[in-house]
Amino acid sequence: MALKSGALWSIYMKFKPLFLMVLTQLGYTILYFITEASFNHGMNPYVYITYRHIVAGIVMFPFAYFLERKIRPKLTFALFVEIFILSLFGVGLTLNMYFASLRYTSPTFVASVVNTVSALTFVMAVVLRLEKLDVRNVRGIAKVLGTLVSLAGVTIMTIYKGPAMRNLGYPLIHIQGNNAIQEQWLKGSILTVASCITWSIWFIMQLTIKLCVVSNCKMKAITLKRYPAQLSLTTWMCFLGAAQSAFFTAIIEHNPAAWRIGFNIDFWSTIYGGVVVSGLIIFIQLWCTEKRGPVYVTMFNPVSTILVAILAYFVFGEKLSLGSLVGAAIVIIGLYMLLWGKEGDGEAQVKTEEQSFPTCDERREPKTQKHTSAENENDIATR
Repeated sequence: MALKSGALWSIYMKFKPLFLMVLTQLGYTILYFITEASFNHGMNPYVYITYRHIVAGIVMFPFAYFLERKIRPKLTFALFVEIFILSLFGVGLTLNMYFASLRYTSPTFVASVVNTVSALTFVMAVVLRLEKLDVRNVRGIAKVLGTLVSLAGVTIMTIYKGPAMRNLGYPLIHIQGNNAIQEQWLKGSILTVASCITWSIWFIMQLTIKLCVVSNCKMKAITLKRYPAQLSLTTWMCFLGAAQSAFFTAIIEHNPAAWRIGFNIDFWSTIYGGVVVSGLIIFIQLWCTEKRGPVYVTMFNPVSTILVAILAYFVFGEKLSLGSLVGAAIVIIGLYMLLWGKEGDGEAQVKTEEQSFPTCDERREPKTQKHTSAENENDIATR
């Protein structure tokens, strides 16, 4: 019995990252629909972003304060400015445009376009010479083709809708929508693509930071190096992002009633977004990134797209257009081509490190030779 339980435990530990990442994508899938229902109910997306990150910051603050008390550095003005800029690209700009686009498009469209963040980040990294690209290598060609295919899929989804698929029956769950808002497809598409671009810029900023840390660059604007407390950094970004969103909302929304939410779908979508998505899911992704690497985590992004399309069609009765389905399939194909090409970078890096650092046997060899020569001298003296 103990042997059987030990075998089950080893199987669980082996597939634990897989299980957690599938749950993560399921959590993102629920987020699409619960926020769409809340926005259709009348909640302002910018107010939602503000409240959601206030909730996330309040939930994470105790963990950041007590767990990182010894490693949290002093917050200087220059460091505060760096965190403010990171919050602007990671929360203030990206998420406000991202959730606003849900009012004008559909969850299926938004979930599919988000898969192009990897391709956009790769293009920016190549332009800024942060990414090596060898077109003479098969994996290098796969990177280029994967990027082009993903961008082509997004273009198809943006400019071509095509005929809508007929629903098989009545929806199990009905989300009351606003047809007047949903008709502004072009506006929503532009907002979605713009949010992906700012999101990619945010990743590029972190990529630059990581490269500087590895190469020991003497730069002042290295947030993660100067502020190694990740929980505290995330908490600061939540509060600053909420403040930025509140400032932006105050400029464009002059109705005080927009800030009032009742004990309804608006309240639960805010709690879910703050606690589950900005708290639990981010923690799971950080854990899986540490265990299996960022490529492994990114590979599961299309799972959310598939789940959203299935639930939208069969459960919520959403009409899926031919352009959305074809474009989503092309985006996923391009994404996996890009990830396959990127995976070769990790293999090349491991080989380089193995060649750069001597093995244990090689490190012992000089000592062995020295010992052998000393023995020979003793033999000569003895003779």
